[in-house]
Amino acid sequence: MAEIVVIGAGIAGLATAGALQRRGHSVTVIEERTDTGSGAGISIWPNALAALDALGLGDRVRAGGGRVTGGAIRWRDGGWLRRPSPERIVSALGEPLVVIQRAALRDILAGALASGTVVAGVAARSVRVDGARVLVELSDSTVRGADAVIGADGTHSVVARHLNGPLAHRYAGYTAWRGVAAMAVADEVAGETIGPGVEVGHVPMGADRTYWFATERVAEGRRSQQGELAYLRDKFATWADPVPAMLAATDPAAVLRNDLYDRDPARRWADGPVVVVGDAAHPMRPHLGQGGCQALEDAAVLAAMVDLRPDLPAAFAAFESFRRRRVAGVVRESRTIGRLVNLRPPVLSAVASRASVLMPEALVTRHLATIAAGTAFRLPARDDARRYAKGKPVDVRYDPRDPAVSVIDASIPWFWGAAAAFSALFL
Repeated sequence: MAEIVVIGAGIAGLATAGALQRRGHSVTVIEERTDTGSGAGISIWPNALAALDALGLGDRVRAGGGRVTGGAIRWRDGGWLRRPSPERIVSALGEPLVVIQRAALRDILAGALASGTVVAGVAARSVRVDGARVLVELSDSTVRGADAVIGADGTHSVVARHLNGPLAHRYAGYTAWRGVAAMAVADEVAGETIGPGVEVGHVPMGADRTYWFATERVAEGRRSQQGELAYLRDKFATWADPVPAMLAATDPAAVLRNDLYDRDPARRWADGPVVVVGDAAHPMRPHLGQGGCQALEDAAVLAAMVDLRPDLPAAFAAFESFRRRRVAGVVRESRTIGRLVNLRPPVLSAVASRASVLMPEALVTRHLATIAAGTAFRLPARDDARRYAKGKPVDVRYDPRDPAVSVIDASIPWFWGAAAAFSALFL
């Protein structure tokens, strides 16, 4: 069995390490941080639950979080933009969306690893291939060798730069806040409340906790002098509940704020015995809630490819070709939604957001299913391993016959396509 080093102990790294250890490989995870914090919440859609099932962890995650079955969208005054049936997500996607604290998800993923797998407090500085070995230079001046290296080290990935050279980051134009409120949110309003140039999400994370997020278009690096939570409480004071109530029930010290960035696409995910997964390969904006979900899909698919193609360079090349077809459209659509919500001037955002009510519910749920249903996730079969083994570039726009491209095939709703063209005039 292979000796593999995974760089990064986030969701992608821990899940990938566990998937490979289950198959008998010797895996070490290198993590720069020693304290990852509790984090806020994360949405685990049914496609990611299916990936977790393949890793043997799905039921533990289901039991550890709250569930969303409807998914409503309201305007800031409480008026309904989309009031779906209470079981819309279950009917469309096969089961509820699960919302779990990031720390709890990390604990589940880390708990599946052998003792001593994660080496914390040391960073990867560089990666180089030396014959049959991959050498990782670490921040403590040591060098660790392995048969293969998997980069799960996020958007600033050392491994992605090894494969692609410099990858530029650009401010997306808006910032995001996240937090957890010590209160329950009614099932009927679990979802989002939006206003001109602003969106707020609020979903149950258990019986008495609500995970929330908010985005707003502001200058890069700006911070609120009165404190982030105080700023949000003032900004949303007149909005319909549960927004003011959940902010009142949030601990100011637990509020996270992060400016959002786009990164140059990684032209190459794999080269020989080196591969990237998760945000290192395909960072995406948060508006579809698929960043962590696609990382979990990566982990399950990569491990399956290694089973099917024991030659690691061939398995990694096949993984890249197979996964690009699925991920490209999710990245693109997440960016499009972000642009629409954060259009300037705000009146344009208001028009675009309120126009979404014109989309038939059947079209919305059918399209959502191509992204987030349990059936949208697919493990590779032996034919896939042979088909993608050479790692040839794939034109993701054309080949609707392949189930792996279902999210990208030319059926992305006309609304988002038209809105993307419209928003490009103002961004």
